[in-house]
Amino acid sequence: MTEVRDFHLREENQRLAYRRIDGEGPTVVWLGGFHSDMTGTKAQALADQALATGGSYVRFDYFGHGESSGAFKDGTISRWRADALAIIDELTEGPLVLVGSSMGGWLACLAAIARPERVKALVLIAPAPDFTDKLMEPELSDEARAAIARDGFWIRPSEYDDGGYAITRDLLEDGARWSILPGPVPIEVPVRVLQGGADADVPWTHALELANALKSDDVVFSLIKDGDHRLSRPQDLERLVAAVAEARVLATPVDDDPVARRLARAARARSAGQAPA
Repeated sequence: MTEVRDFHLREENQRLAYRRIDGEGPTVVWLGGFHSDMTGTKAQALADQALATGGSYVRFDYFGHGESSGAFKDGTISRWRADALAIIDELTEGPLVLVGSSMGGWLACLAAIARPERVKALVLIAPAPDFTDKLMEPELSDEARAAIARDGFWIRPSEYDDGGYAITRDLLEDGARWSILPGPVPIEVPVRVLQGGADADVPWTHALELANALKSDDVVFSLIKDGDHRLSRPQDLERLVAAVAEARVLATPVDDDPVARRLARAARARSAGQAPA
C-alpha cells in the first residue's frame, strides 16, 4: 500500500491538496485545525496506522491552508465546511469515520449532520465548536476589535506561527451561522472525545458541553489531565490511534459479517465497562 498525493479541483480553479490511502473498511477522514495542515504529527500517525493495518484514509488541507490554494484570510467556516463535504463526496465511498482536531472537530460535526447516511463514527480531539463567537470573539482586545471594525481584520499573534494570522470580520460573522451549541446536536453515531485538561485554547468544559449536547448515547469523553491543546505526545498519539481503531470497528457494517458483529459488540461492551457476551 502507498499514500497517493494529489489535488482536488474546486470552483474558480482552486485546488485542495490531499493524500489518500486506498484500503479496506470504513474510510478515516482527517479534518485539521484552524491554521494547521495535513502534515502534522496526529495526521501522520493515522496515516502510519492505515498503512500498517490496510485501512482507508484521507487527509487534506482546507482552502488557504497548507498546500492548498487560496489565501487563509479569505477563508470562512462555510468555505471550509464545503471543502470537507467535497472531499467526502468526491474522494470517498462507503462508511466514514471523521477525525476532527480543534476547529476540525466542529467541521466534523457539521459534516456528520450534513451526511448522516455516510458518517458512522466520530473521533474528536480538543473539539472547538462555535469557537469563533464563543472562544475567540470574547477574548478580543479593544485594539483587536477596533482593527476589525476599521480594516476588516486583525493579525493575531501565534506561538505556532511567527507572522501570526488574520482574524477577519467575515470569519466571525460567518462562524455564527454554523453554531451548534448549546444543542441538542443531531448526531447519533458513536463519538470518542480526547481532551487535554491543560488545554489553553479550548477549555475542557467547552468540549464537555459538546459531548453532553450530542444526541448519541454512545459518547466517551476522555480527559487527559496534563494534556495540552495539541495532544501530540507519544502517549497522546497512542490514545488517538486506539480511539480511531475502535471507531473503525464501530463503523463497520455488521449485517453480513459475523466477525465484525462480534468485534462491534466487544467494542461497545468495553466502552460501557461490561464484559462482552
